Amino acid sequence: MSEETTKTVTTVLLIVIFLGMMIFIAIRARNNRESMLKDRAPKVAGDDELEGGARHPQRFDEPDEEALEEMAKLLGEESDDDES
Repeated sequence: MSEETTKTVTTVLLIVIFLGMMIFIAIRARNNRESMLKDRAPKVAGDDELEGGARHPQRFDEPDEEALEEMAKLLGEESDDDES
């Protein structure tokens, strides 16, 4: 191959690689933007999943005496012990 042909092939190859990289970057940027907008979109009631939970949920099955007294106080009910 002559030197001129080598330069032409190299130039064309570099242009094709450059265009391929630009297309790849454009597609990647569009996908990232769509993903970001989807993640940052306002949540609709019922669509969002809440993670986590109680470590020992069985301890909430039966309230203890302190919890019952606190609930009665919040509801404005007085126990018989407080009235006498």
